Amino acid sequence: MSNTTHHTTQPKPGQPAQPATHVKRAWAEPFKIKMVELLKVTTREERVAALQEAGYNTFLLKSDDVYIDLLTDSGTNAMSDVQWAGMMLGDEAYAGSRNYYNLEQNVQKYYGYKHLIPTHQGRGAEHLISRILIKPGDFVPGNMYFTTTRLHQELAGGTFVDVIVDEAHSSENLNPFKGNVDLKKVEALIAKVGAKKIPYISVAVTVNMAGGQPVSMQNLRDVRALCKKHGIRVILDATRAMENAYFIKVRESGYADKSIPEILHEMCSYSDGATMSGKKDLLVNIGGFLAINEWDVFEEARNLVVVYEGLHTYGGLAGRDMEAMSRGIVEACDADHLRARIGQVEYVGERLLQADIPIVKPVGGHAIFLDAKKFLPHLKQTDFPAQALAAELYLESGIRAMERGIVSAGRNKETGDHYYPALELVRLTFPRRVYTQAHCDVLVESVIEVFQNRQKIKGLKMVYEPKYLRFFQAKFEPIA
Repeated sequence: MSNTTHHTTQPKPGQPAQPATHVKRAWAEPFKIKMVELLKVTTREERVAALQEAGYNTFLLKSDDVYIDLLTDSGTNAMSDVQWAGMMLGDEAYAGSRNYYNLEQNVQKYYGYKHLIPTHQGRGAEHLISRILIKPGDFVPGNMYFTTTRLHQELAGGTFVDVIVDEAHSSENLNPFKGNVDLKKVEALIAKVGAKKIPYISVAVTVNMAGGQPVSMQNLRDVRALCKKHGIRVILDATRAMENAYFIKVRESGYADKSIPEILHEMCSYSDGATMSGKKDLLVNIGGFLAINEWDVFEEARNLVVVYEGLHTYGGLAGRDMEAMSRGIVEACDADHLRARIGQVEYVGERLLQADIPIVKPVGGHAIFLDAKKFLPHLKQTDFPAQALAAELYLESGIRAMERGIVSAGRNKETGDHYYPALELVRLTFPRRVYTQAHCDVLVESVIEVFQNRQKIKGLKMVYEPKYLRFFQAKFEPIA
């Protein structure tokens, strides 16, 4: 992967992670390539036409027109030979598939939850838990919103309340655990609305919208204690829990000698359940689950999943997909895999920082986040600078990234005005086990080229806005 080995040194408690150390010996990914997928290299003229047809929204580009696809790490990962072998062992019985029980066993072993409901992907689990636990008028605190999570909470009649630490809203702050919950904010909400109006706190590990920032074990422990005191459930968004466990191992005192499975199990022990998109950490192309400890919540979820997803022993998934996800749990906990996965992101982050490119620091686990406000200071936030930057990167290089700013934040349902997040970001998301260091070098050089010509980038205006999750399907035009 590079001619240096990247290791984040163990910080002192409360101190930021130290820069990666370097040794002379070469280091490479812990796998070899057995099959390749050919990529199409387009001309700038072809990309101009493709982007115009897509309404300057990278989500609407055709995959065939993309060279390096960093739109998302969701469902875009490369499965292993062991996972593909498991696909051939799919039990496609309508009820009682053996692959369901294999998945259940590994969820119980590695995460520690008692009951499992498979879903077609993570938002299926978000839908179920929101419908079961949230009543109209409830408030759901969380460590920064995630798009689909917040929408399901709102559709169920709840109001999302951001309780992440203030440092998370700064791209420059070096707090090693910027995903942490601010306990004082949670206590203030309890005092304001009462614990009975808070069905659960939603804790994401790691926090996507903050730049892939992790949550410390101590913070999870403290959140659990506070919520237990007031009778409030803790529900994890465990989408990238293994990556969060890795950060705890290398950044938090007392965990350097613990294994990833041990850390993961402890993390989950401070919660009552979790929603999970297996399309991220678990190295599969489709699938997710809801894991719960309470029998009554499980019983209701088992009933609802039949209405919205499929029978409770497949939840909208083929048996082969459940088997691949079950095996993916084991592979995702491998320390060498995590070191390679996060090391690739760190490598790109270090090179961009050396070139004075404004990014979110410290570098997170699954993506590099360009700070569009600092990248394009001549644009107002209402000019959609992150959307414009993602479009320009595609024009320059054929690399597809995604906006994580005012477009993703959406509108206030009461006032109709945009939400104005402090962070206006472009996410360069790394699929697991897909791209090589050469692709990373192309990415770095392309971002630097765009940065050198940043004054030429114009803002955008929105010409089509869908009702929900507008960042997926909105269309734009350049401001004249």
